[in-house]
Amino acid sequence: MQNPHAKVIVNPAAGAHSTHRKWPSIRSLLKSTGLSFDYQFTEGKGHGIELAKAAADNGYRYLIAVGGDGTIHEVANGIMQTNSSKETSLGIVNTGTGSDLSRTIGISADYTKACTSITSPRRLIADIGVIEYGKDDQARKRYFINSAGIGFDAETVAITQRLPKFLGGTLPYLTGLFCSFLGYRNKFVSLKIGDKKENIRVLTLVVANGKYFGGGMQIAPKAEVDDNLLDVVIIGNISKIGLLKALPSVYKGTHLTHPLVRLEKATSIKIESKKKFLVQADGEILGEGPASFHILSGALSLVI
Repeated sequence: MQNPHAKVIVNPAAGAHSTHRKWPSIRSLLKSTGLSFDYQFTEGKGHGIELAKAAADNGYRYLIAVGGDGTIHEVANGIMQTNSSKETSLGIVNTGTGSDLSRTIGISADYTKACTSITSPRRLIADIGVIEYGKDDQARKRYFINSAGIGFDAETVAITQRLPKFLGGTLPYLTGLFCSFLGYRNKFVSLKIGDKKENIRVLTLVVANGKYFGGGMQIAPKAEVDDNLLDVVIIGNISKIGLLKALPSVYKGTHLTHPLVRLEKATSIKIESKKKFLVQADGEILGEGPASFHILSGALSLVI
């Protein structure tokens, strides 16, 4: 399968603002593969969605995201907001700090290796999560490829976004996690998974399509991006000390054996609470609850 002329969407601020330095090398590597492409730079939060939507609407059937998980999230959302999403493929050159989606689907976090496989004929037809939430007193909707969450997870993401991004990997997320300890209180939520309803106090709740989050934590070790299901990881009313003790097991993916952790698989989830809670998707704070999630099976073609 020969790839069509591509639109490359570059986030120069990704990877602690290192992508703008890497771009000349990446551009040369892409040219050396024989790929036909043109490119645009994002200029701020949300711009990747606009650029990707415009490109897909204008006939591009191959979009390449150069940046981190947030950039991939925006380009995927732009594609999904068009009528041509089924015919459009997404390629990934990861230059970000987390690389969680790349870990899940097997794309190298080394951009030089990722560039060499950008013309691969292989496609992974991935499911896409949909989240409905609130922002500025309005109902909103966003797509996510990797994971979304509420509770301690979202609070950690909110703090992580405000930290200087001078280090990569899991360190920024861990810093945000420890900062979140200061004021966070577990949330009492009304939870509906499929047809099953319950009221429960949780530390955090992650709705996962991929395995990893937080720069390498294997939060949903049984998740597959093409199994037509979302993995709901519920961490119950665990103390902060208990969380610290359990944290190493999250990296190994063995935390599911903890008595206050459980996994559900579902196609739809709804979360409500009398108290305010933040909602994140693919490492970006979107807004507030109540929040509902569902799966779109086989919705996006990923070049692998």
